[in-house]
Amino acid sequence: MEDIQLPVLEGLDALLAKKKKTTATYVEPEINGSPPSPATSAWFSSKSSKKVPLSAVTSITDGLKRLYLEKLKPLETTYRFHDFVSPALTNSDFDAKPMVMLLGQYSTGKTTFIKHLLKCEYPGAHIGPEPTTDRFVVVMSGPDERSIPGNTIAVQADMPFSGLTNFGGSFLSKFQCSQMPHPLLEHITFVDTPGVLSGEKQRTQRSYDFTGVISWFAAKCDLILLLFDPHKLDISDEFKRVISSLRGHDDKIRVVLNKADQVDTQQLMRVYGALMWSLGKVLNTPEVSRVYIGSFNDKPIDAEAVGPMGRDLFEREQNDLLNDLKDIPKKACDRRINEYVKRARAAKIHAYIISHLKKEMPSMMGKAKAQQRLIDNLEDEFAKVQREFHLPAGDFPYLEHFREVLGGYSIDKFEKLKPKMIQNVDDMLGYDIPELLKNFRNPYE
Repeated sequence: MEDIQLPVLEGLDALLAKKKKTTATYVEPEINGSPPSPATSAWFSSKSSKKVPLSAVTSITDGLKRLYLEKLKPLETTYRFHDFVSPALTNSDFDAKPMVMLLGQYSTGKTTFIKHLLKCEYPGAHIGPEPTTDRFVVVMSGPDERSIPGNTIAVQADMPFSGLTNFGGSFLSKFQCSQMPHPLLEHITFVDTPGVLSGEKQRTQRSYDFTGVISWFAAKCDLILLLFDPHKLDISDEFKRVISSLRGHDDKIRVVLNKADQVDTQQLMRVYGALMWSLGKVLNTPEVSRVYIGSFNDKPIDAEAVGPMGRDLFEREQNDLLNDLKDIPKKACDRRINEYVKRARAAKIHAYIISHLKKEMPSMMGKAKAQQRLIDNLEDEFAKVQREFHLPAGDFPYLEHFREVLGGYSIDKFEKLKPKMIQNVDDMLGYDIPELLKNFRNPYE
């Protein structure tokens, strides 16, 4: 046996010493009393640098995390954006897999649709003609088949569901996560929802804010599938309210006319026309919604009812929808950047509104009356902010919701406008994000 000498990397010490001199140091503050991890600290260089140093980040996701902590989160915290619009983002929100949510009235085939794609049932799935799925179920990849209760999943740091704790324990008891090993779930997570009921049952007998939960998931999801059944085309007031809560996410919505082989070709043509007429009254968009027609279950298509032309149509429609689903992981990175830029713009407008309301308050007397007057005339105040800062009207928050949340705060305690924070967000949108896109490719390609 001979003594083998280890290889020596010549010049490495000199290179490391040179790099240490050129890199600016930044000490990250302690988080919750514990010192920062070395990996996280390595992200941050100079506070005042306008561009993201390419040596500091390894991907678009890492770059977005850094920009959020450095530039966007301080603005959101200062002007209470997390209370009014959306909770703060965590690392798990950036790292989460793309999500697809299924919405529809009961027994339109939502759970069967997921079973059809997975070619097997997920843990805890219930299928039947009555309203069977009584809870929100997130179907995701895991080492073994199991169901995790909502309270447990909401406090797990590596899961992007911590924001759901705001809806209370009554919702979390109706929320669960089903994990199973599956190749499709390694790329996409599915969200199965309870069927939207009609009448008073939906509004009064749910012990949590159903529409608010749907709106929360809609902001996180990459695709929203609205499922309809040829025998349930009427859009009830409750379902209309749920669809209205998807406002701002119209580009994610796809409509699926499921169980279409239960009617013949002539009836299918009439059903399709009736569905488009119903949707035209609910979806306030000038464009026509894409409607996929098919029968998404494991049973063979009823050839006698639909005929040879119907079979060919169903197969082509099913292939189109599956191609749409296959594209989700490829588009996930672009979607994440899109949602991040949308959030940054919303936070900026929120800061302008809050600082404007603070400016309108008197310094000494009559604060309560002034606050009530501002809340009552909120629409006029929005118009003033829009004119003063030349902002687009479509980016402003939903008026009634903003008024409702504002009523619980003292406007006098709000912060004045800090131009440096606004400038940081403008620099991020104008320089940092384009620089990230130029230097890193889509990780899913």
